[in-house]
Amino acid sequence: MTEAIVSEPNLRDLTEEEFVERYGAGRFTCGVLANRGRYVAEHICTDLLHRAFSPIITFSQDFVGAIVGPPEQDYPLAAVNKGNVIFLGSLSTGVRNTVWEYGIERLEPGDLLICNDPFRVGNHVNDMCFIRPVFHAGEIVSFVVIRAHQLDIGGTVPGGFSLMKKNVYENGLVLGPQLIFHRDEPVKELMRTILDNTRFGETLLPDFHTIRSCCALGERLVQDSIERYGIEAYKGAIRYNTDASAASMRAAIASLPDGVYEGEDKVDSDGVDAEQEYRVHVSLTKRGERLEVDLSGSSPQSRTSLNATALDAQTAVALAVKLVLDPFSPFTSGIYRDIDVLVPTGSVIGAGPPAAVMFYFEIQSVLINAILRALEAPLGERAVAGAYGSTNLHTGEGLNPDGTPWFSAAELEAQYGAWGATDAGDGNNHSGLATLNMIMPSVEEIEPRVPAIILHREYLPDTAGAGTHRGGAGLMKQSLFLSDGDHYLVPLHFRSASGSGVYDGGDGRAGGSWFFEDESSDATTPVSEFRIPDPDDFDGSAVVSGVVDPSSGRLDPEGEFAFFGRHPIWSERRGSVLRWITNGGGGWGDPLKRDPEAVKRDVRDEYVSIDGARDDYGVVVSGDPDEDPEGLEVDLEATARCRREKSAERAPGQNVEGGR
Repeated sequence: MTEAIVSEPNLRDLTEEEFVERYGAGRFTCGVLANRGRYVAEHICTDLLHRAFSPIITFSQDFVGAIVGPPEQDYPLAAVNKGNVIFLGSLSTGVRNTVWEYGIERLEPGDLLICNDPFRVGNHVNDMCFIRPVFHAGEIVSFVVIRAHQLDIGGTVPGGFSLMKKNVYENGLVLGPQLIFHRDEPVKELMRTILDNTRFGETLLPDFHTIRSCCALGERLVQDSIERYGIEAYKGAIRYNTDASAASMRAAIASLPDGVYEGEDKVDSDGVDAEQEYRVHVSLTKRGERLEVDLSGSSPQSRTSLNATALDAQTAVALAVKLVLDPFSPFTSGIYRDIDVLVPTGSVIGAGPPAAVMFYFEIQSVLINAILRALEAPLGERAVAGAYGSTNLHTGEGLNPDGTPWFSAAELEAQYGAWGATDAGDGNNHSGLATLNMIMPSVEEIEPRVPAIILHREYLPDTAGAGTHRGGAGLMKQSLFLSDGDHYLVPLHFRSASGSGVYDGGDGRAGGSWFFEDESSDATTPVSEFRIPDPDDFDGSAVVSGVVDPSSGRLDPEGEFAFFGRHPIWSERRGSVLRWITNGGGGWGDPLKRDPEAVKRDVRDEYVSIDGARDDYGVVVSGDPDEDPEGLEVDLEATARCRREKSAERAPGQNVEGGR
């Protein structure tokens, strides 16, 4: 962000006269208009949600709506809906870049400007940015923006989710700033270009018209606000809203002790070389009310599409800092006012053309984990443990038995998983990454479209990082495929634990992924005769990724790393089963201080085994959790003795171990 740094008193200290002089309206009016801006963003997205055709919009909710302020205020992000936060940090910069390059003087009422170039607007080519100017008295006073993932935008793989793309030209159709609608009429030449170069045009075309009408609705609602409260009050409310966010973040930064703090996280590989990990290094320098985030020392940009741009770094920094320091104020571009982000050009977190940029969200997740690790020391008991680390994305395609094609993107993977614990409580077991505020498609929605059966989703005991507050548990998920197909798998964080513990909490256990092939099946084998592996059965499996015992295929921290990139495409027969085990979340606080009754509940709910209760928490639980879960009892005397022994065994300052 390049928003000007303004020396200002606390907004609460302004008299009413000073407030009106600064913002052109009183506190109440500015508050109303700020809320109306968020209402407009939410309203247009509700409209899109109910009218879109694409399942990634209607079911996964992979989009965001926003109001961006006028050019005279440097395009501030003023209001957003509760959508996919992965788009937020780069919206202001992306809109500025797009409008400036197209030419603000060329825009007219009813125009809809688009751009999907990662180096201009951030994210990847599927995430198309739609920008509608709002005019008042002949000048642009706002922009209504929708950023929405398109089901396909061309390229080498349906849906685009292939890690093995080598440059921007393999990504798909890249569109610089241009009009897709002019005066509310479609620009047919561009429509034809898009539809001729993408799959699923029957879905994209009506969605383009729906997005235009949603943005037009947003414009009418903004005009209603201007008509009722006046243009000066409207512009003033945008300044007030961003100033308020800046003040809130400034106070949050000031609460940290001054100092330099470092953290790092990494992904397993870019899919080319099993031994080359890609790291993101963070150095945080906090002085007074300002924070510098220096990403120097991060790995060079990768040879595949495992890259993010500087705009994506901007978003991830905002999300991480806001998550732990200032989670309750509205998200506007004001939160960057006192944060400087240094991104090394040509790095995996600041890639430049012609690098392929597709899995930017994976690098963002690594950056967020690195920031959480850097903040552990200054936050102390407010530190946040690490999450499951990777979407483990799956894309599949093939032919059904009747010869019709099938396709699945971002549905059958382990995209949702465990979060780390905090001082407030245990980590969630099944949420999206901090960068992805999306909804998991339901089984009932997936199975009618994809030749697959979701066999089960099940939490696994002793996978969560132990702590006073336990991390989220790892999840096992299995899908049975009813047709032959090619599968593109991107598991990126199984070599080491992503769920790092904090404040003496333990690390969550790293997971893995496997394919089970039924060699005895063929095109005529009924589903009832397919081999369905039990959760404890790994016999005959092909390990896609994870640190495993090479003889058994089971997870083993002392085993060997299975490199997923050894098969860029996993071609599997009908009857194959895909298994995922996600990483556990990190724990918070000393596990020996966890309430024994909470440990007993975890045993009852199968987050912790009886052995794990004793070994990780020093809690002795008696009973049978399978046959009589409500009859479990804590042996208080044995627990006290066990905890004394474990405490005595620790070296001074020694952290406890996490998931077993």
